[in-house]
Amino acid sequence: DNLDVDLADQSATNAEVALHDLFQFPYQSLIGFPRAALLASVFTISTMTRHSETTAAKAGGISFYRLTMPLIAASFLLSLVAMVLTEVVPVTNHRAEEVLGQQQTRSRSLRISFVYRGNEGRVYKIRRLDTRTDRAMDVQIDREGTGVAYPTYNVSATTARWDTAAAHWVLEDGRIRFFPLLGETLAIGFRELWQADFTETPDELLGEPKEAEEMRYEELGRFIEALERSGSSTRELRVERALRLAYPLTVFIIVLFGTPLAHSSRRGGAPVSIGIALATTILFMIMIRISQALGAGGAIPPVLAAWTPNIVFLAAGFILMVKVRT
Repeated sequence: DNLDVDLADQSATNAEVALHDLFQFPYQSLIGFPRAALLASVFTISTMTRHSETTAAKAGGISFYRLTMPLIAASFLLSLVAMVLTEVVPVTNHRAEEVLGQQQTRSRSLRISFVYRGNEGRVYKIRRLDTRTDRAMDVQIDREGTGVAYPTYNVSATTARWDTAAAHWVLEDGRIRFFPLLGETLAIGFRELWQADFTETPDELLGEPKEAEEMRYEELGRFIEALERSGSSTRELRVERALRLAYPLTVFIIVLFGTPLAHSSRRGGAPVSIGIALATTILFMIMIRISQALGAGGAIPPVLAAWTPNIVFLAAGFILMVKVRT
């Protein structure tokens, strides 16, 4: 997917290609867990059913529930692993993007006239950034507020320097203006100002800001709160955040659904097993996309949108389990 467009065009070395793929491995594992677990459980149960092993187990006093318990338990443990990976993936995705962009970043130390979206809903406008001297020229910071408790403000400074020891920017020779109410302005001049949360390093400003997929669960939550305080819509991001908890449990739920379904199919062999797994996976992914769209559009609450596919398949899985002859 990336060789011709990103890696080859940027003359990436073999080591960088390998490093990029290594950072992408947690993400690829996470999206592959439900499909792999479902395929494995369907093949296992359908093969045992076709060879009458499940019948022999039942005759020996082992119920279908007891027989499939190791599969269900393993899928639950895999869900816990997937939940851990959801916190790892944003970090590794960001590192992978850095590998794709580091060729371009290495070749330049200046960035001219750009806008950078920061934390807490802040927008930085910088005329010139030089990473060789760790200084910026004509810096402007804007944040849209909602009123007196959370006012709109604007900061403008002639220069800014990066304080390596304190790990933050120091704005120099500027003015900060607060707009608590319409028509009211409070202006304060300063020689030096440390803007809270303006902690992006010069190299980070030289590149691109993080996307939602590159933020961890708590970081995404803070970003959503900042957008809400500024009056922006956050429904889509709230669905994305809720999916960080809902998606890992997909492994457990989809195996619980697929196991009794595979037991009901006694003929057909591997093609039927593959068909069951593919059809279930496709249906589940379609439901996730539809729920995401409904949640982002405000038709249903974001949390419900993220959990609806899990709820539907979990209910269907319990019904199928109850109907299985044990």
